[in-house]
Amino acid sequence: MLLAVDVGNTQILIALYDEDTIVDHWRLATNAERTTDEYAVLIRQFIGDVAIDGVAISSVVPRATAALRGVSTRYFKHEPVVVEPGTKTGMPILIDNPREVGADRIVNAIGAYDLYGGPTIVVDFGTATTLDAVSAKGEYLGGVILPGIDISLDALYARADRLSRVELIEPRSVIGKSTAEALQSGAIYGFSAQVDGLCAFMKDELGECTVVGTGGLSALIGRYSSEIQHLDPWLTLHGLRLVYERNAR
Repeated sequence: MLLAVDVGNTQILIALYDEDTIVDHWRLATNAERTTDEYAVLIRQFIGDVAIDGVAISSVVPRATAALRGVSTRYFKHEPVVVEPGTKTGMPILIDNPREVGADRIVNAIGAYDLYGGPTIVVDFGTATTLDAVSAKGEYLGGVILPGIDISLDALYARADRLSRVELIEPRSVIGKSTAEALQSGAIYGFSAQVDGLCAFMKDELGECTVVGTGGLSALIGRYSSEIQHLDPWLTLHGLRLVYERNAR
């Protein structure tokens, strides 16, 4: 079994792969203070006594990366494949400084190109909302980063005393009949429209292409987007598994 771990700024996604099939998966909150031993206990509670044949890690939180390396070497007795500068990904990174690109954005691009070809735009609804472009030749071209939905709403709540937190669900109409519905409309329709506008601008440079949505809020926001053609919650893990295979060989 392959243990695949994707560490984001807000959540960690853990999955077990049997060859190319996800057997099970779990999410937990990202906490940079957790130690190697704490991660080991949590992961073992999830996976039980399953024998682990390899570990793949994609992380944008350096302290978590170090702790999870320790889990792999100490508890599972495997040197992990970590997506970082120098790791063989099979995808040329055509930006000014390839070391700047987050591991999650790279594995998203790899997964999307493998599944959908290119040119492709990958929209990831995470802590930040990112849009990444992949060429027809399978090259990572760069992208767009903007504040994520939760960050944007947190900033609004912090600066506006009379606005309170709301559940992110579809309101009765775009024109909200209450403050709560107005906030829900702004979040759901506003962010989907934002993504559609950015995709249109990117297509001016890329030409017609496939648009794929992923990330924690993709199922909620993505279905209101007119540009997103595919919703793939496991895209990051798929790309991570491919990187593992290219390096484990």
